[in-house]
Amino acid sequence: MFETVTISADQAATLLERQEGHFLDFKDKRIAPAKVARAVSAFCNADGGDLYIGVTESQSGFNWDGFNDPEDANQLIHALEDVSPFGTDLDAEFLFADHLTGCVLHINARKSRAIRKTADGKIYKRLSAQNTPVTSEEALTALRRQKGLESFESETLSIDVDVVTNSEAVIEYLLSAVPVTEPETYLRKQNLLVSGKPVVAAALLFADEPQACLPKRCGIKIYRYSSEEQSRDRLVEDPVTIEGALYKQIYDAVDKTVKVVAAAAYLDEDGLRSVKYPHEALHEIITNAVLHRDYSVTDDIHIRIFENRIEIQSPGRLPGHITTNNILDERLSRNPYLVRHLNRFPNPPNKDVGEGLNTAFESMKKLNLRSPIIEEGENSVLVVVRHESLASPAQQVVEYLNNNESIRNEQARKMTGIGSESKMKKIFESLIEAGEIEHKPGTAGRGYAYQLKQKRSD
Repeated sequence: MFETVTISADQAATLLERQEGHFLDFKDKRIAPAKVARAVSAFCNADGGDLYIGVTESQSGFNWDGFNDPEDANQLIHALEDVSPFGTDLDAEFLFADHLTGCVLHINARKSRAIRKTADGKIYKRLSAQNTPVTSEEALTALRRQKGLESFESETLSIDVDVVTNSEAVIEYLLSAVPVTEPETYLRKQNLLVSGKPVVAAALLFADEPQACLPKRCGIKIYRYSSEEQSRDRLVEDPVTIEGALYKQIYDAVDKTVKVVAAAAYLDEDGLRSVKYPHEALHEIITNAVLHRDYSVTDDIHIRIFENRIEIQSPGRLPGHITTNNILDERLSRNPYLVRHLNRFPNPPNKDVGEGLNTAFESMKKLNLRSPIIEEGENSVLVVVRHESLASPAQQVVEYLNNNESIRNEQARKMTGIGSESKMKKIFESLIEAGEIEHKPGTAGRGYAYQLKQKRSD
């Protein structure tokens, strides 16, 4: 029989306030065994997750409606055992709650190394809050690729277990867990401790100084450059290094990047000017880099801030079948333990699992800025966030002149991102030929400027 755990009424209420998603599913105790098998197959074939059986849903939300006796769940347990033997990919416990009737069966399903099928031979995969059947040969091939990947995050480290069981990071994390448990017990159940040794994911998540466990593999370096071109002699001050457990590291890196951008006022002929990027876009792209980088590569994440763009470079190529063309539509977690456990933190940095880059692209569009560019290098992925308008250069010039008296070639190049003075001059000439703009009288040389075509009376 499985372990029984008693939680408080407040802990039960906290659990029931959560929303179903990629890592969480609630089921009625009267559910057919075959449907429970689908849910577990889906979790094991994706990134793992938590299944709670004995919870009903009404207009007011989720409600505790547990089994009268643990043995009443035997038929469901047998169906789950057919999908994956308990102790391999599945762990289970019965939850009792103060002042609430019955017990809820909690299934902790881990991402499996094998493809898990239901009793009728069908395969399912968890996508957001849905258990999606895997039917096409293409989808099955993609799943096989995912299962064939070895993840560095699950390798053990030769470090003392106290590094991850007696840290501020793990204590703060477990204070919000349901049910509350001891660090070593929790980490062992989650396969973050294997044969008494912490795995890489445990150190990244719960060591106060994971960089001491994995030197030169898990830091973030932030650089600010004083020109549009990357050149060491134009680096402004020394790079800033962000370290610490990943949850704190993500928020610290985003905050520091935002502050550096805000302080990076650049001097041109009109005086100081600043460039702004959507906070949401920077947060999602940096979070994505931390979650999905290859931690087996000895390198840090690099954030480079230029006058007209920000570059976020993360170690490792795109995993499996993911390419720069399908990255917004496909999902594959190189580091499922990291993705899952960071999502369990209060105010998780990856709230919408699998939607981070899509959110970044949308937030750029809201500010009428061009979408980020994703490039894959020999052993890294680069995301370039440019401060360029979606409007054409000619349209940007006209829109600028609708609110300003004049514009010079240098100003227009800064605004449009065009580097060539002669190319910008040709755009001005085409606008003159179209009757949109004209030379501003009294300007010449470096001050040569253009204005909107003036209407003149005959």
